[in-house]
Amino acid sequence: MANYRECPVDLLKVDENQVRITAFFVVILISLFLITRLFLIGHFWLIPAFLVIDFALRAFQSGNVSPLALVSKSILTLFKIPAKPTNRRPKIFAARIGLAFSVAILVASIYGFNGLSLFLAGVLLIFALLEYALGFCAACFIYPYWKSAIQSFSRK
Repeated sequence: MANYRECPVDLLKVDENQVRITAFFVVILISLFLITRLFLIGHFWLIPAFLVIDFALRAFQSGNVSPLALVSKSILTLFKIPAKPTNRRPKIFAARIGLAFSVAILVASIYGFNGLSLFLAGVLLIFALLEYALGFCAACFIYPYWKSAIQSFSRK
């Protein structure tokens, strides 16, 4: 059985408060996507396209160039909220999962798979809500299964 304590760890830290504020913005954007998609308003692909770029920057860069992370950092500075260090690695893994979901939502939207895009957006919304509201990183629970699947695949 996979154990959540197998979550990826490195020695570098990120600010938990910044991560949670960034997740709040993801919640807002995905909610807007769901509303526009449900009521057939506007260009459905713009929000997931933005999220693809933002998640990619957070997943493969230092995260300091992500538009949502920059806004979150500005809010922390403006309100003088102290940093709350946490392990960076699960947040990078979570950003990669967010990237995968955002790409899938974007592709489903472009090709007219409305139900699929709504379902995937709903799952991403739940993950972002958990991070924002509770500080619960679902990536720490997904990572052991991912690691096990990769190891099983590489043995074959």
